[in-house]
Amino acid sequence: MRPFNSSGAFRPSELEGGLRRLALRSAGVTLLSQAVVFSIQMMATVILARLLTPADFGLVTMVTTFSLLLMSFGQNGYVEAVLQRVSMDHFLASNLFWINVVVGLILTIGFAGAGSLLTRFYHEPRVAHVAIGMSLTIFITSTSVLHLALLKRAMEFATVSVIDILARILSVSVSILLAWAGWGYWALVAGYVTQAMTTSLAAWSQCRWIPALPRRVPGTGSVAHFAINVYGRFSVNHFARNTDNLLVGWRFGPSPLGFYKKAYDLFVLPANQLLSPVSDVALSTLSRLDHKSAQYQRYFLTGLSIVALVGMAVGADLTIVGKDLIRVLLGPRWGESGRIFTFFGPGIGIMLIYYAHGWIHLSIGRADRYLRWTLVEVAVTILLFVAALPWGPVGIAAVWTASFWILTVPAYWYAGKPIRFGILSILGAIWKYALASALAGAASVWLVSLIHPFAAVPGVVGAMSRIVADSLVFLSLYIGAVFLLHGSWEPLGQVSRVLTEMIPWGEVSRSARPSKVLAGPYRPEEVSMTALGSPDRLSEDVE
Repeated sequence: MRPFNSSGAFRPSELEGGLRRLALRSAGVTLLSQAVVFSIQMMATVILARLLTPADFGLVTMVTTFSLLLMSFGQNGYVEAVLQRVSMDHFLASNLFWINVVVGLILTIGFAGAGSLLTRFYHEPRVAHVAIGMSLTIFITSTSVLHLALLKRAMEFATVSVIDILARILSVSVSILLAWAGWGYWALVAGYVTQAMTTSLAAWSQCRWIPALPRRVPGTGSVAHFAINVYGRFSVNHFARNTDNLLVGWRFGPSPLGFYKKAYDLFVLPANQLLSPVSDVALSTLSRLDHKSAQYQRYFLTGLSIVALVGMAVGADLTIVGKDLIRVLLGPRWGESGRIFTFFGPGIGIMLIYYAHGWIHLSIGRADRYLRWTLVEVAVTILLFVAALPWGPVGIAAVWTASFWILTVPAYWYAGKPIRFGILSILGAIWKYALASALAGAASVWLVSLIHPFAAVPGVVGAMSRIVADSLVFLSLYIGAVFLLHGSWEPLGQVSRVLTEMIPWGEVSRSARPSKVLAGPYRPEEVSMTALGSPDRLSEDVE
């Protein structure tokens, strides 16, 4: 894809089949790619959990708690800027590229030299060497940010998805081979570096654009200001979302942190697979609508109700089967992760609903309000973490769940206030699914304990049988509860229609990869969903 024409302007855009159709197709191809990524991650998790120790994972997590924040400079800021601009030309994009690369180089050198500080904080000398290795990912990532952003602006989500899949495959392959060869935690570090390098090379290959030398271009300052606001919000939220890692690693050491991290990975897995992949598409669609119109509210509430229907089901089911699932995937020595996860589970569904409130903030161009709300979120979350620290990783997991239930209603009230988007309509879109999941979950646990012959069978066979039985019983009860509360099959029909439009099986090869970009000028407040709608640790581990 060549993003700019001979005069340096972004190539003309054209809608093919309407905004809704293109948005759904883009979401569909992204979700399909995430299914592939999910399979890759699961295979890597199963293998690496048996080749490496919890301490290996914990040691690398001590470093990635900081390195991922620095690596995300540009990914959370300049990507949004490229997507939200009314116009984007070759020279403005070039300025952004060089700013991002120079900052990435400075952060790389600074983080490599900060290893001694991490050693003092964690009282663990090995983190200094890991920090040097992980610092390479910061600079490498900075070289691909603008190319990926231009691909997304052109709605080339299929291309971006292929790049992600390729990078994951090579990354986990390197990690597995080195772990099998006895490299320990260095296998994980090598995986991170491989993923960043592959992504950069593939992005340059698919986006045929060579940046020009920096020059004075109108708009560079305003774009940088917008990007700083978005990255500021991300940084604050990242700090809050990683304070748990920081506290567990500092107080309890690498092994407990390794157990905790794997439980957390399962906790955020639904957001990885369900919410995060469609975030760019969701916001690109909402940003093109009049944010005070009934159509805007209808689009948003439809999307939120689908998130609630699926999210509450997935969250309740994982709460029931999570301990057995971790035993099957990771092996018997990871039993402590299963115990921790039982406290994470009840927060999965509400977490997905909570993060969607960011769609409102950024689709109406109010990144400043999003940042202010994040400060409130951070304060509440960190206070809960500190209060729960005496109870160890289990206590931290429990307050994670509590934080989402506490913050969801005020978050939506604050987000919708500028456009008079009432909180009652938000609650009306989600409460029936929350109630259905609670009722079906409690009933399924009781029924399975009575009728399932393998309820107390030990080992992998017993765990797998419980997963299948519990899931089937819960799903049947959940569907029935949704029907009774709504008085019809319409919620399920709505999901079915959306999925059908996302992936029309006879036309996938033709429509999944749009050849042209969206029509019409971008509104000034349009932004990407890269940095919102999802936890800021979703991409921490490819393993």
